[in-house]
Amino acid sequence: MLTVLMASHNGARTLPRVLDAYCKLDRPAGGWKLVIVNNGSTDATQEIIASFEARLPLTYIEEPALGKSTALNTGLSSIAGDLVVMTDDDAVPKHDWLVQLRRAADSEPSFTIFGGAIVPLWEQEPQSWILPFCEFMSITGPSWEEGPIVASRVFGPNMAVRSKIIEAGYRFDVSLGPAGSLYEMGEDADFLQRISKAGFTAWHCKSAVVGHIIRKHQMKKKWMLRRARALGHAMYRYEYVQYDEYKRPQPVLLLGIPRYIIREVLEQALHLTKARFTQDSDAVFQKRWEFHYLVGRALGGRDLHTLQPDADSEEKQAGVFF
Repeated sequence: MLTVLMASHNGARTLPRVLDAYCKLDRPAGGWKLVIVNNGSTDATQEIIASFEARLPLTYIEEPALGKSTALNTGLSSIAGDLVVMTDDDAVPKHDWLVQLRRAADSEPSFTIFGGAIVPLWEQEPQSWILPFCEFMSITGPSWEEGPIVASRVFGPNMAVRSKIIEAGYRFDVSLGPAGSLYEMGEDADFLQRISKAGFTAWHCKSAVVGHIIRKHQMKKKWMLRRARALGHAMYRYEYVQYDEYKRPQPVLLLGIPRYIIREVLEQALHLTKARFTQDSDAVFQKRWEFHYLVGRALGGRDLHTLQPDADSEEKQAGVFF
């Protein structure tokens, strides 16, 4: 048996389409259950979920404390079976999604983390500038083949772990992830990073497919630039903490920000200025995105190093990077 777990905060816009697709899922060997955690929704989320209770093996839970990570941790107390499939309330599964994940888990017993394919479901026809950024909207690459994969390439809308991971005490960091209007990216990456560092390996199941609904407001340049900054912020933390404590390089700080990132931001600002003299608007946006990503990294470095000062920084200067 396996459990599908999702959290939903004000998911009324996408849940009907998502849950209708769940009603059409092929039954995986051993059966399945669906756990949905209503995370403080103020729209019709509760009523929509209730309307599907007779059609799905559904367990409904309420978690009023805002935060996707908090909601997922609450839902983990209601899982059953040997595999936990985690997804989002805007991910529409293909009919054989769970069958394929079940097959991968059974045929690859040495792997503990499983990621499936994620394709975009655009609410409107995408413009050319957005296509190079699909991976940053949790869309997997079409060239990703079946087989071993690094855990950082397993994305939240389509990921699974063996239940022994949950039994061992792994949970989501409640300081990360969306919480109402606040959004600190990186909850899935952090969760998988800690599992990966413990020695558990990941497998990409190309045939386990969900479609990620990309809404109109997410297809605007302003939204994408905000996401670039949020991603940069999260990625600095992810890359820094992946080092073992005794190997972690301590950066030289300037105004609380790693000095090498300040240099990268200034260099990228120059590249952006040069790009503005071209007639290629897509190339200009590429440079703008990279600039905002680096600004996010700078802010992430500032927050990490000023909020969590390293008591051993003097001893670690031998590992300084610039």
